[in-house]
Amino acid sequence: MARIAIQGIKGSFHDIAASEYFAEEQADVICCDTFEALFRQMKADDEVVGVMAIENTIAGSLLHNYELLRESGMTIVGEHKLHIEHCLAALPDDGVSDIHEVNSHPVALMQCRGYLERHPGMKVVEAYDTAGAAAMIAEQQLKHHAAICHKAAAERYGLKVLRESIEDNKHNFTRFLILADKWKADKYRDVQQTNKSSLVFALKHEEGSLSQVLSIFSFYRINLTKIQSLPIIGREWEYLFYVDVTYDDYARYRLCIDAARPLTGEIEVLGEYIGK
Repeated sequence: MARIAIQGIKGSFHDIAASEYFAEEQADVICCDTFEALFRQMKADDEVVGVMAIENTIAGSLLHNYELLRESGMTIVGEHKLHIEHCLAALPDDGVSDIHEVNSHPVALMQCRGYLERHPGMKVVEAYDTAGAAAMIAEQQLKHHAAICHKAAAERYGLKVLRESIEDNKHNFTRFLILADKWKADKYRDVQQTNKSSLVFALKHEEGSLSQVLSIFSFYRINLTKIQSLPIIGREWEYLFYVDVTYDDYARYRLCIDAARPLTGEIEVLGEYIGK
């Protein structure tokens, strides 16, 4: 049985992503209020696997999660991309015309802005979680309230789906990382079969320093799929670069890392895994 730590409650997008990724395994899901709590669960038990969102095609990267991952020492062993669909859900006796207040996570509310603007009579109130909003309405039997959540959350908490697919952009995906203790990583993937890696490195504040590193990736035919910079606290105008690369030859990829290492102040492999 896989023990999986997620941020959020049952029915949240993290829960759905974990269920899809571990569909062939029996799973014991550990619900955490925060991403910090997720990493505490993993550190307390090295058999616990974490599922953590890292970026969304609309909202962008979750910058704080990059820092949490680097500081935790955990390793990425997989990824899962989840199509984000939102529905409007309420108590069984309510209809769309009965809804006076809509509750959901701020990002979900933003992603459904068009629908909400077409219903000005619905007061928008932020909640800490999409599934949490559904659970609150069900537990407190809040009439004339609706949650914006995934339909799986509505079904779990006994709400009626009033409208499906109310998100503005139908090409809305969130990328989740599958995390494990570095000493347990081989349990979840064969490193020789991987084709994607996440790296982090620092560069000196010198002209051309980034282009020199990128030229090494190019020379070894390593495809750069993402680059994200974050400032290094306490070191003015110096940055950490979080990079995703893909490759079709693991040995050549490792040669590339070795060649790039002398040009960086520090370089760390956050995980090698099969990209989806």
